[in-house]
Amino acid sequence: MMDKIINIAMDGPVGAGKSSIARAVADRLNILHLDTGAMYRAVGLTAISRGVSVNDEEAVSALCKEITLTVEHHADGQHTLVDGRDVTGSLRTEEVSMAASRVATYPGVRAEMVAIQQRLAKTTSMLVDGRDIGTRVLPDATIKIFLTAQAEERARRRYVQLQEAGASDTFEQVLEDLRRRDDQDMNRKTDPLRVAEDAVVVDSTDCTFEQTVERILMLVEERIREKE
Repeated sequence: MMDKIINIAMDGPVGAGKSSIARAVADRLNILHLDTGAMYRAVGLTAISRGVSVNDEEAVSALCKEITLTVEHHADGQHTLVDGRDVTGSLRTEEVSMAASRVATYPGVRAEMVAIQQRLAKTTSMLVDGRDIGTRVLPDATIKIFLTAQAEERARRRYVQLQEAGASDTFEQVLEDLRRRDDQDMNRKTDPLRVAEDAVVVDSTDCTFEQTVERILMLVEERIREKE
């Protein structure tokens, strides 16, 4: 089934479980789950290490053109390299996280990252999840999945996670924050969240994690058979 390169685009609103579902699906198919966030983290880390202010949009955008950022698929997951140096182990600090959030807003940086992702898609079977994958990053993906769930259910799942982590947020606060982020994602000027015309909508509101994974695997297998 996997003789040819396949690219799976998975989009959806915050709290839909995209990352965990995507990781499980990619593992079952033995393909790369591309962590695009790690790529922005690598840019932020490089800016910090080279003394470039992450608030300087022009300088950070120029830095993106100077470096060579690559991604490799290893048994333990994605490895992110900058100029041939593996920086995977340095990407999860709070400082790098904040830097990544900043640089990811710059159109010049986003354009460079999308170009890298599109080049990778030509040679590597992978699943990419995000907000604009099917509409911008991989418009010619083998299959596009739009993973969603009702806002109340997404908020409930997030609330449970926060409770387990010891957070004091109320369910109402979590739901309000989720709806605010939905509004921001759907109404932002650059690449707003929307369902691609040829995407398959998967609503996980009444599904378990495993049921959702199995549903997506079935859809992928059906699409691959159609293209053979």
